[in-house]
Amino acid sequence: MPFVHIAEAISMADRVVVLSNRPAVVKDIIDIKLTCPNGVRTPMKCREAPEFRHYFNKIWKELDVHVK
Repeated sequence: MPFVHIAEAISMADRVVVLSNRPAVVKDIIDIKLTCPNGVRTPMKCREAPEFRHYFNKIWKELDVHVK
């Protein structure tokens, strides 16, 4: 299932595939391993995981999104 939002992808997926600009090629495949509070893996609980920010920043940098 494709995701548009980084936070949504991290909180709902076990693996995130980062694609390059057109023509799209796979830049990176990131396995998501979150320590969700109370061992319950829901999208909202996963956003509270200590690793969440690390994955978010890593994916953001991989996307090469630059504001002009």
